[in-house]
Amino acid sequence: MKYKFLLFDLDGTLFDYKKAELNALEKAFNQFGFNFTLTYLDIYREINRNIWMDYEKGKITQAKLKIKRFEILAESLNLKFNPVDFSKTYLQNLSEGTDLINHTKEIIEALTVNHKLYLITNGLKDVQRPRIANSEIADYFEDTIISEEVGYAKPDSQIFAIAFERMYNPPKEDVMIIGDSLTSDIAGGNNYGIDTCWFNPAFITNKSEINATYEISNLNQLLPIIYEN
Repeated sequence: MKYKFLLFDLDGTLFDYKKAELNALEKAFNQFGFNFTLTYLDIYREINRNIWMDYEKGKITQAKLKIKRFEILAESLNLKFNPVDFSKTYLQNLSEGTDLINHTKEIIEALTVNHKLYLITNGLKDVQRPRIANSEIADYFEDTIISEEVGYAKPDSQIFAIAFERMYNPPKEDVMIIGDSLTSDIAGGNNYGIDTCWFNPAFITNKSEINATYEISNLNQLLPIIYEN
């Protein structure tokens, strides 16, 4: 058996973030009296992706991020709404999205028998705390490290140092991070010196210089990695 401690990313790895995001955005537009289209979703996702990349690079704070993305969205769509109020509504809706990616619960249940499981997320605390608490997997994790709460975000090594403190500083060879983001999860794990597992269900071609120890497209593939190596 390999890896006594497993660090899991949350959105896009265990939680079906795309579904939660779609539902939250559509509901917010309707609540503000606008007809929603999937074109709006595509535009928002591009804006959001870019601004989160800036956050990972330390170019913007999460407090500003929450509002700025909707300022840009309103301007892009030529719609008039208060971005502060829209952000609050969207985040409230998002906090209710607890749908899991396929096989999440069964894999987490299996792993928790012999491993200590932790969550490490760059998400917002007012969104992540309710989602985790109301999800089917809430009771399987020893602790949750949220970037907004600890003041550091993946891929910064400091958030991993904090995670290791929470785990009582195990040997690095006993720890692996599993996540869907090359730039935050995998790069962060690599920088800190732990093994990494890239969850890539869409079979995206990795054109970066960031390489994971393992790559999987289904969470079921974790078990052979952990028990057969």
